Amino acid sequence: MTFSTLPMTVLLAAVTPQVAQNLIELAFDIVPRVFGAIGILVLTRLAIGLVGRVMRRTLNRTEPTIRKFLVQASEIITLVVGISAALTALAIPTATLVTVVGAAGLAIGLALQNTLSHFAAGIMLITFRPFEVGDYVEGAGVFGVVDSIGLFYTTLVTRDNVKITVPNSNLFSGTLKNMTTLGTRRVDLEIDIGDRSIDSTITMLLALVLPHPLVLNDPKPTCHVHSVSPTTTVLYLRPWCAAEAYEQVRSEIQQMVKETLQQPDPDIASDPESEIID
Repeated sequence: MTFSTLPMTVLLAAVTPQVAQNLIELAFDIVPRVFGAIGILVLTRLAIGLVGRVMRRTLNRTEPTIRKFLVQASEIITLVVGISAALTALAIPTATLVTVVGAAGLAIGLALQNTLSHFAAGIMLITFRPFEVGDYVEGAGVFGVVDSIGLFYTTLVTRDNVKITVPNSNLFSGTLKNMTTLGTRRVDLEIDIGDRSIDSTITMLLALVLPHPLVLNDPKPTCHVHSVSPTTTVLYLRPWCAAEAYEQVRSEIQQMVKETLQQPDPDIASDPESEIID
């Protein structure tokens, strides 16, 4: 009788013990590795939080932009090390892992060119530092106070408390205005004085803005003629203030000028209509 004619029960009886033995040996070999890898990942998660806290304390006196960047970088490095250790615990050869990661990195790099450009721009922003956390900037069609500079994105908060996330490459490749970094700003106002006397109005406007507590004496405020037409004269009024007080000074000066120009001009018989051109 040949092997093929053996009853099915005899075959199962002969094969099952060997298969069961192999499965048991495989389980004893794989299960500890799997639990070990899971344990490493859990420890990695805890280590990321610990590394983040230690870095924040260590870099407490470092400039906020660099501190946030270094904290994020250290957390990412910790994650990569943990994943590598977990794969090693699963007995995945390092050479094979490097080859797979390299091939995957090439494919992902081609698919995520924009993301990689955001990362490169983030490195450049940290290196050249055109702005820092807390600066009021305008770029990529948005404006606000810089809240954080990440590896891929920069977060801004607007005056009305709206959080905006901007890709780093959009900021780095375009025109960027930093309204804070120089410390002071000039408030430019165009004022239509109608047919009022130019000399007396300039003297009046300068005397109006100089006593303002937020207007700087150095540089001194200036006021001069911007344009003249047969029916009206437009003046430039330019006081200086601290960068963080710009909006307040602009608003208060406009109100003061408007209220003052509503009073009759002693140099002319009638009071012409005067207004601020914003």
